[in-house]
Amino acid sequence: MKARNKFLLGGVLVLGTASYLMASSIDETATYYLTPGELAAKVSDNPRFSKNGVKVGARVVDGTIKRDPGGRELTFVMTDGKQTYPVHYRGVAPDTFTDGVDIVVEGRLDANGVFQATTLLAKCASRYENAPGQPGQYPAGAKHPENIPKAS
Repeated sequence: MKARNKFLLGGVLVLGTASYLMASSIDETATYYLTPGELAAKVSDNPRFSKNGVKVGARVVDGTIKRDPGGRELTFVMTDGKQTYPVHYRGVAPDTFTDGVDIVVEGRLDANGVFQATTLLAKCASRYENAPGQPGQYPAGAKHPENIPKAS
């Protein structure tokens, strides 16, 4: 067999193997989150599902956040409008974590129906949007940075 043919055959084998490994690992590495309603359905279908670690996307119910005086533990209730779950989280909460914010929590549902979160992510795109009104305008009475006199 010629050296060129060996090189082409080796290249095809390497590309084929790499393609197979990428395609077969997509199912394992694809991560998405469940809603509380989907989590409830999976747990009712298979009670052992609660032993699996999952990601859940929901919204924090207003007025349910209770922080530990030490600041390293908190509890709250999450909902998707259909199902609610109490959540217990140990760790430092993100700055954007407040009432009514969309969240993604990662953890497990315990035997008491409390979601024991190990990771807490708060989504808050509106915090970084422009204030109402036209872009680039400042509220009445505010000074534009270019108009503030510089110190001599």
